[in-house]
Amino acid sequence: MVIGTGMVMLILVTSALAFSVSGLVKASSDQNWSAASSAAYAGVEEYESRLANDNAYMIYGNTAAPFSNTSALTLPTGPQTNPAFGVGASGTWGAVEGSGGRATYRYEVDTSKYSSSGILRIRSTGRVGQATRTIVANLKQQGFIDFLYFTDYEIEDPDQNGDDVATCVKYAWQGRPTPTPPTSACSDIAFGNSDVINGPMHSNDTIRACDATFNGIVTTANNPPTGLRYLKQDSNGSSCSGQVFSKGNPTYSPKVGMPQTNSEMKSETRSDLPIAVVAMPGCLYTGPTKITLTSDGKMTVRSPWTKKTNVAGEPAISGTTPARCGTPGNVTNGLASTTGATVDVLDRNLIFVQNVPTAAGNPNTWPASGADMYPASYTNAVCAAGNGIGYPMSGEYVASVAGSYGCRNGDLFVSGALSGAMTLAAENYVYVTGDITYVSAQDDILGLVGQNAVWVWNPVKVSGGSYSTLLGNDRTISAAILSVAHTFQVQNYNRGGTQGTLTVKGAISQKFRGIVRSGSNGYTKAYLYDDRFRYIAPPKFLSPVSTTYGVNVVVEVKPAFTAAGVPIP
Repeated sequence: MVIGTGMVMLILVTSALAFSVSGLVKASSDQNWSAASSAAYAGVEEYESRLANDNAYMIYGNTAAPFSNTSALTLPTGPQTNPAFGVGASGTWGAVEGSGGRATYRYEVDTSKYSSSGILRIRSTGRVGQATRTIVANLKQQGFIDFLYFTDYEIEDPDQNGDDVATCVKYAWQGRPTPTPPTSACSDIAFGNSDVINGPMHSNDTIRACDATFNGIVTTANNPPTGLRYLKQDSNGSSCSGQVFSKGNPTYSPKVGMPQTNSEMKSETRSDLPIAVVAMPGCLYTGPTKITLTSDGKMTVRSPWTKKTNVAGEPAISGTTPARCGTPGNVTNGLASTTGATVDVLDRNLIFVQNVPTAAGNPNTWPASGADMYPASYTNAVCAAGNGIGYPMSGEYVASVAGSYGCRNGDLFVSGALSGAMTLAAENYVYVTGDITYVSAQDDILGLVGQNAVWVWNPVKVSGGSYSTLLGNDRTISAAILSVAHTFQVQNYNRGGTQGTLTVKGAISQKFRGIVRSGSNGYTKAYLYDDRFRYIAPPKFLSPVSTTYGVNVVVEVKPAFTAAGVPIP
């Protein structure tokens, strides 16, 4: 009996010990499993930090990684060598800081959607002990495109009204002079009666609201210690009420940066850059350029000054004329012909319109003076009377826009129905000369970027009348709109009578507030946010020098690698 009882006790002790040890192993395994997920997320955050320090870091990656699915990547070398780009059993892993090397990660980068949508995809695998876990994250460009309406300064463009730049170009919360009725040292603009903003909005400045309606979240960089973050005032500083913030009063959000120039976009038309930088060059046009979009996926381009539509070097020293951009010159169906060149929309790419260069050696140079200073289809008299592609019209009043319709300006005139994804950028002005719509509201997407103002074309006659039969009533613009250094505004907003409703379906970003209506002249606003901009951007729309990235989609997938680093099919 004693021996039997002892055996039973021994069995019980042994079982308890075995259960305890197995529980310890399971607890350790569970801990590794959870930690591996954290390591995978740490990999994504580490990649984000590299993008923050180097906005061009997306060119780096390992083409041997199955997830990368592109040859347009290169491994960083020297001080930039990144162990997280390792692949295979012999490949390296990055270490999670503070883990002593116990937690590691590696990631693979897919840039195949970057040009078309601004999305970088990363597959990050975390490893702790024998456990691995993998997540896939989309990193989206963040900035002004996240808002239906974004403004840097809540004042009228000093270029339009002559306000003193030193006095007025500062935020109200930095001490800009306060308007005093009936005059003001600086032309502050308020959201007024009938203004409706149907989407998220941000201003780096102090917002003035008077009987306007805001149906989205409103944020501002104005952060007073107490009280409201906006002013219940009209443009003259007079008190008012009746404004509606359906998502709550404006809240604080840090200042959103804007690029100083859109010149970075011009490099997208260079043919001499590595494929990792510019996979497929866009088209470069020179001087006044008119683009008419058609619903069949084509566009007609008139650009008389253009000689070369792709260039090499910075500054440019040579150029080519790819067929996709149209044939330069005054030939049948050429860019300088009266009918223009009809070509396919430059899908998932960019067009840049530059000022006419005068520097020696530039392939698009035209002399500043002399017998050969104009294209063959021009004469001095024609250029003096207009820009060579129909602007201004006979009897048109042009004094409202300084330097309007300059015959050597990099101005873009655009209208039509887009079938595709494209960004159009101009070194000078962008004129929206008619409706711009999408053939497919789900698939088509457009970016409009002017270094200077983006104008809603609204010509009036010197006599004061409008071209109503030409313009019709109402205007619809489907696009992400950006004026880098100036404003989005209706041309002749204070002349010509009412033109109906200006509907913008997309996003508007500008340095200064633009005016669309004055009294009974101009347009009534109807602005609607394109919700797709929460996830994608028009091709090459955001300048790399002003872009940050944030995770907008993240999912866990099956592990991509074993703990030994072997890929899992």
